[in-house]
Amino acid sequence: MSAAQALLAAIVGQLSPDATLVALIGADGVRDRLLPRPKLPCIVLGDMETRDASTDGGKAEEHLLTLEIWSDGEGRRTGQAVAERVHALLHEAELQLEGAVLVNLQVVSTRSRREPKTKFYLAEVRLRAVTE
Repeated sequence: MSAAQALLAAIVGQLSPDATLVALIGADGVRDRLLPRPKLPCIVLGDMETRDASTDGGKAEEHLLTLEIWSDGEGRRTGQAVAERVHALLHEAELQLEGAVLVNLQVVSTRSRREPKTKFYLAEVRLRAVTE
């Protein structure tokens, strides 16, 4: 398993069983894509970019990942509540990865907006991780 895939699996493993988050998004609220008729709110694994960050001391990778939080109804308020919980669960978390070591995981930014086509609200939590 690549470090990127291991990181995604660990993030889902950190988010999915959290009772507070489940109360906000439901038991199946973390997904790898937005369904045509989504049950909202939900968290979707968004864009991920992996870069070589190796040094003379060994192989390392930098991963830039966006978690998309989709909501309707209460809109921005719900999305922001989910984003705050995601931040609490992931910022500087010490996750165990299969086949790689997580050196650092940080939430680097959060932004929210209304999507004009769907009228849903979208909050994006951007993460930066380094693995070896």
